[in-house]
Amino acid sequence: MIDVIANRYAEALFQLSEEENISKEIYSELHDVVQLVKENKDLDNVFKSPLVAKNEKIDLIEALFNGKINNNLKNFLKILVEKGRISSLQSIELTFKELLNEKHNILEGTVISAVALTAEKVKELEETLSKKYNKNITLENKVDKSILGGVLVRLGNIQIDGSIKTRLDNIKDQLSQVIS
Repeated sequence: MIDVIANRYAEALFQLSEEENISKEIYSELHDVVQLVKENKDLDNVFKSPLVAKNEKIDLIEALFNGKINNNLKNFLKILVEKGRISSLQSIELTFKELLNEKHNILEGTVISAVALTAEKVKELEETLSKKYNKNITLENKVDKSILGGVLVRLGNIQIDGSIKTRLDNIKDQLSQVIS
């Protein structure tokens, strides 16, 4: 139920920001607000606490963000407090990012390798995958020594496994079938 609610709020904020052609800026500020709340447990607890009055939370938003974020976003945060939905802020941010990526035909993914890839290699892989999937692919490189070598690419529900670990596991399975 929360995801449906978060989706509706994110879509409303996205439409508003699209009308004013400031979607990227709103996302950036929304991301910063979510990071601030995540990193500051006291602030997170105040927003989630039923013991803190809504008007106190709204005053806190005004004090913290007045002149620092877009007024539409500040007012949006106040609405979330009024409606008791401020706890959905992180889900709203994720949905907003998905909407923004969809608009710009961006597909985010992860490339997992045994050693860190150079920026050039990541860029080359992004370009190759962008051509293949007809989307603007952006990849984040994560290191996992257990894959031994090669790369594992995850794009949404798509997984391209070129890791040595998987190849060795496949050979092991084939050998065990032949031997037994």
